[in-house]
Amino acid sequence: MRLLLAGAVLAGAVLGVAMLGASPARADLRLCNLTPSKVGIALGYRDPQGWVTEGWWDLTPKACETLLKGALAARFYYVFAVDYTRGGEWSGRSLMCTRDSEFTIRGVEDCLARGYDRNGFFEVDTGEQKSWTIQLSDPNQPAAPQP
Repeated sequence: MRLLLAGAVLAGAVLGVAMLGASPARADLRLCNLTPSKVGIALGYRDPQGWVTEGWWDLTPKACETLLKGALAARFYYVFAVDYTRGGEWSGRSLMCTRDSEFTIRGVEDCLARGYDRNGFFEVDTGEQKSWTIQLSDPNQPAAPQP
């Protein structure tokens, strides 16, 4: 198994991710699930008070969800996603706190000592755009046509 660009390999599933630039219609951070699986999404970012992680957004196959509404205030965002249908995850090297049920967690330090799980999130560089869409994809499937 091998590490993909901003994706990871676990539980025998190879999963990929693609990032798309801004769309002129709205200023939001969106995530689209282009896989045939149901996936769970956790998001990490830095706001004026420090680091925050939030989750879970559950996305059905081929669905999109707005994770943050309005113009993006940061260049970098961090995502951890779990494939509920086939197993596996999209992960990275940025360690942040999560938990099994819905959460908003302040801070990324001492996750385990504070009673949280710790997972590796992959970094999304928005290039300081005000709107961004992240697409989770399965590299074993043909690419979806781009608008």
